[in-house]
Amino acid sequence: MKASSSSKKDEGHREVELYGWVLDIRDLSKIRFIVLRDISGRIQICGIKGETSDKIFELMTSVPRESVIHVRGKLKDSKQAPGGKELNPSEIEIISIAQHPLPIDVSDHSKTELPKRLDFRFLDMHRERTQAVFKIQNEISNAFREHFYKKGFIEMQPPCIISAASEGGTDLFPVQYFEKKAYLAQSPQLYKQMLACSMEKTFMITPVWRAEKHNTPRHINEIRQMDIEVAFMDQMQIMKEQEEVVKYMIKRVIENCKQELDYLGIKLKIPNAVYLHYEDAIKKVGGKVGEDFTPEEERKLCDMYPGDLIFTYSWPSSIKPFYIMPKDGKKDAKESCGFDALYGGVEISSGGQRIHLPELLIERLKAKKLNPKNFESYIDSFRYGAPMHAGWSIGLERLTQIICGLDNVKEATMFPRDRDRLTP
Repeated sequence: MKASSSSKKDEGHREVELYGWVLDIRDLSKIRFIVLRDISGRIQICGIKGETSDKIFELMTSVPRESVIHVRGKLKDSKQAPGGKELNPSEIEIISIAQHPLPIDVSDHSKTELPKRLDFRFLDMHRERTQAVFKIQNEISNAFREHFYKKGFIEMQPPCIISAASEGGTDLFPVQYFEKKAYLAQSPQLYKQMLACSMEKTFMITPVWRAEKHNTPRHINEIRQMDIEVAFMDQMQIMKEQEEVVKYMIKRVIENCKQELDYLGIKLKIPNAVYLHYEDAIKKVGGKVGEDFTPEEERKLCDMYPGDLIFTYSWPSSIKPFYIMPKDGKKDAKESCGFDALYGGVEISSGGQRIHLPELLIERLKAKKLNPKNFESYIDSFRYGAPMHAGWSIGLERLTQIICGLDNVKEATMFPRDRDRLTP
């Protein structure tokens, strides 16, 4: 549907050609309407008895909703029509008839429960609300790329099949890789560090997999991560990089997705950044020093700084991954150069300065009860002139969930994968 061209004031009664889905049909006896929809918007098709051909007039009430049609006709001004324009059809061609009854309600105010909608996600994508979410997500990812391209970063494509856990732990999906055992990548962490040590400034948007048996509205097992890794930066500098890009992404959403935000009822503002030492932050919410924040404590901290982007830095080494630099490069340091970021009541990111010293890295792997032999190529990459470096990742789906005010991260995932769902 060429809705963009139909908004020009000087069009008059120009002949136009449209393609789209039948959203709604109304029969007022002598006047019949089809509301036609595509990704750009809606337009009203108006048939008038005695003016519109009998064949077309009859067809206008027989084509099922969500069918795909091709329409030719004259576009004219109409104060009553949505958008102030309507089309008087001279030709209607049915391209594809939608089978009825539809398995789910695709109206703007659908009451269909999320699991059922996900069973028919390809049809749920017809809903304007669902489309609004993914238009916003598209703007987020575009803005992320644009921001770092402007800053001279290089986009990388890390492997999705790896030989060993990149984050430690055992929550991995095994893959039979010819005669060897491999895994779906739980993170691009090791590879982005290697590349930052030569390319200096790298970013990526890449899928990762977590074999965690959870059932929460915050987690799925396949996600997209927005990552950066930068040479010659420390913990504080890399947090500033995140502050900049988060503000930029939200600014772009506000500027370019006004219609979608309005439809979702979201009043979005560019956040201020708050920086808190881990110990100060955990004490503010009554948490236990030396432990991670609970979901309730994360929400509590965000409630203290409504709408802000909150960085909690210098976390205990004991609860950060093996590759996070301990304070002052001391293997036994209790404090690390690692941080988390909270926004909208939940954690959206973690990161920090990395270890670039091979022997220290080996010590930290052993401390985390991981076998250094499984990470030999990774460790070796730092033996030949490795600079200090730092980085972080942001979950694209989770950030979309927060910005769009969604109850479940699966709503921000086109085709979510959890412990029970492999289709569609």
